[in-house]
Amino acid sequence: MSWLQTVVLAIVQGLTEFLPISSSGHLVLVPVFFGWTDQGLTFDVAVHFGSLAAVAVYFRNDIKGLIIGGTRLLGGNATSPESRMAMFIIIGTIPAAIAGLTFAGWIEANLRSPLIIVFTLSGYGVLMALADRLGEHQRVIANVGLRDAIIIGIAQALALVPGTSRSGVTITAAMMLGFQRQDAARFSFLLSAPVILLATAYETSVLLMEGTEIAWLQLAIGAAISAVVAYISIDFFMKFVNAIGLLPFSLYRLGLAGVVLYAVV
Repeated sequence: MSWLQTVVLAIVQGLTEFLPISSSGHLVLVPVFFGWTDQGLTFDVAVHFGSLAAVAVYFRNDIKGLIIGGTRLLGGNATSPESRMAMFIIIGTIPAAIAGLTFAGWIEANLRSPLIIVFTLSGYGVLMALADRLGEHQRVIANVGLRDAIIIGIAQALALVPGTSRSGVTITAAMMLGFQRQDAARFSFLLSAPVILLATAYETSVLLMEGTEIAWLQLAIGAAISAVVAYISIDFFMKFVNAIGLLPFSLYRLGLAGVVLYAVV
């Protein structure tokens, strides 16, 4: 993989991971449009790790609260706001973790195709527009309960399929449950952290056990670029999502799906 491809894909990942337009879909489509060889899951995981670093920095106070809450949970205290939120993040992570361990290999081999992305971009784009338009937008993140964590966690598991968008599908699910846009996004971004961390650790361990030759420098630079761009993307989204809503992102998804369909048919 060339350095140009590394830089371009890292920027694409950083821009799209936390905007509800599907980073995985873009990471599949960009090489297709430029005639590049698919970079593979290893690079995808590296730049997703960069995105994780951006979440950890931007939401550092929330992360600190989750760590405190997790410690209290281990000590048997499940009633404080921090421990309850930590518990719900753990519960919300379980569906994606199970689905990833069970289906990740099959998905990588069978669903990284432009036509699949056409359906996921457009289908979830329509759902997102409906949730944005019809959702009550009254609840805040402090109101998250067990039912919410399970439903949003199941939605996150669907994001294993390219073109779905982890942030898009979880924000959509949260808005359908009545959460305000900004609070839906905040819970979505916090929920993404454990899954990205688990996926990175798993893929790294597999690569090390297989003895695969790894271009560590390219992966590290790609992750660093992704982290910087993702931080900027999160900051933009959190500041403006309540004002602009999600309709522009839904329209972008539908437009991109149309372009991809025209290109592949």
